[in-house]
Amino acid sequence: MTAQLDPRRWWALGAMVASMLVLGFDMTILNVALPTMAGQLGATTGEQQWMADAYVVVFAALMLPAGLLGDRFGRRRMLVTGLGIFLMGSLVGSLATSVEPVIAARAVMGIGGALVMPLALAVLPSLFAPQERTKAVGIVTAASALGMPLGPIIGGFLLNHFWWGSVFLINVPMAALGIIACVFLLPETRDPASPRVDAVSTALTAAGLGALIYGIIEAPARGWADPVVLGMLAGAAVLIAALVLRERRMVRPMLDMTLLGHRPFLLNTLAATLGMFIFSGLMFVLPPYLTAVLGNDAFGTGLRLLPMMGGVMFAAKGSAPLIQRFGARAVISGGLVVLAFAAVLGSRTTVDTGYGFTALWLSIVGFGFGFAVVPAMTAALSALPADRAGSGSGLLSTVRQVGAAIGIALLGSLLVGAYADRLPAGAPHAAADSVVAAHVVAGKLGDTRLAAAADAAYVHGMTTVLLVCGLTALVAALLTATLLPRTSADAGTGSGTGTDGETVSETGAGAGTEASAGANAKTGNASGVVPPVAALPADAGQ
Repeated sequence: MTAQLDPRRWWALGAMVASMLVLGFDMTILNVALPTMAGQLGATTGEQQWMADAYVVVFAALMLPAGLLGDRFGRRRMLVTGLGIFLMGSLVGSLATSVEPVIAARAVMGIGGALVMPLALAVLPSLFAPQERTKAVGIVTAASALGMPLGPIIGGFLLNHFWWGSVFLINVPMAALGIIACVFLLPETRDPASPRVDAVSTALTAAGLGALIYGIIEAPARGWADPVVLGMLAGAAVLIAALVLRERRMVRPMLDMTLLGHRPFLLNTLAATLGMFIFSGLMFVLPPYLTAVLGNDAFGTGLRLLPMMGGVMFAAKGSAPLIQRFGARAVISGGLVVLAFAAVLGSRTTVDTGYGFTALWLSIVGFGFGFAVVPAMTAALSALPADRAGSGSGLLSTVRQVGAAIGIALLGSLLVGAYADRLPAGAPHAAADSVVAAHVVAGKLGDTRLAAAADAAYVHGMTTVLLVCGLTALVAALLTATLLPRTSADAGTGSGTGTDGETVSETGAGAGTEASAGANAKTGNASGVVPPVAALPADAGQ
């Protein structure tokens, strides 16, 4: 019996859905928990940044080598290993009692996620015949996308009824279910001819990103001229430059840098990356505002993020008709302009602004992001030949994750500096750690003026972040509108031919993934299989 006709294949697909669902809501579930964790663990804003970024940095650094490991040693084996690592990291995080173990647990979860994300789709070609594969890819993609809006709601519910560690513990049964299903239902596939994992390039990636993020996060507390900060930033520049040089000289590189010389791919990747930069930063900044400043509980905070999530989902699904009528370039640049407008509108928020106004600009943020980033990712992959789809998807996914990590680090650091500068002179030192800490101190002292001052300082910092986001989106829109060739951008509106010979729509939920899956099945580059919609804000909180 062939794998395509195996009646268990739909049960196996269920395992993939469970795996992608847990990764999907884990992208956003932590953001809602951070204010509670900050209050109970005494975490500063910088430490909260590390809780979010530890996952993203490790994920971005290891996703490509993780996919190659699956090609060489067995995709089922590596997928089960990834789920096991993710399970162990989640368990450690749920039992942690201080900040450092939480950060370590998030890093371990990043290792597991890096294995699961590319390999969950890489196994589909061995399970499904070509006529079923598009449906299977769409189901897995939708599961991951559905996890995004579920994250804040699930996180808020758990925090209202259990301790903060429950946002980690919920991953354990989901990952265990995925492991059991993979062991008993998935066939083993591998490609011994795939490129070997380059340990040096992997180490350069991890060290370079780690040094960059560390320097950015530490800068507000130490100062940008501090020797440690300057040393970390300089070291990051050297390590990343060494990575680029090494990859350019390799015959079969993990990161195919030559793709960036293709202007349509480069500009669409840049648009998607800047969109992730903005979205991830906002997902870090918004929960403390909704929790501390507006006074919502965790569940209420999760619900109040839904307008933005709803806007993302609606726009991502509804962009296809607009692309067909106006072209991808117009839709992408228009989405970025909408995102810029929403950020500027949000910068008008004050301490006394009600949630209604906030919900309005959050919805517009979601629309702008959905209309810009998903078509940009689809157009980037559509601009490449079919035989480069795997490597192109891998590079796009990695760069996008880097944008998310830098967004959390840089915009979070900008928030820290603006917040601390606006606190009144003589405020307790602990109040400068975060607005949540300021409310805890104010409650102990019975000082309502300190709480009010902290709220005003936080809103000022958020306003600064929103203005930077608006400017970034506007610059990205101008670059896209003026430099992206119309014919290449509009390639995303057509259809691509996968390596199986089947024609695949490039504007649907699984746009670009089928070509990638087919290419990867033949080239061994499983790391490239990452669905556009599924990977929206990777670490918008990871």
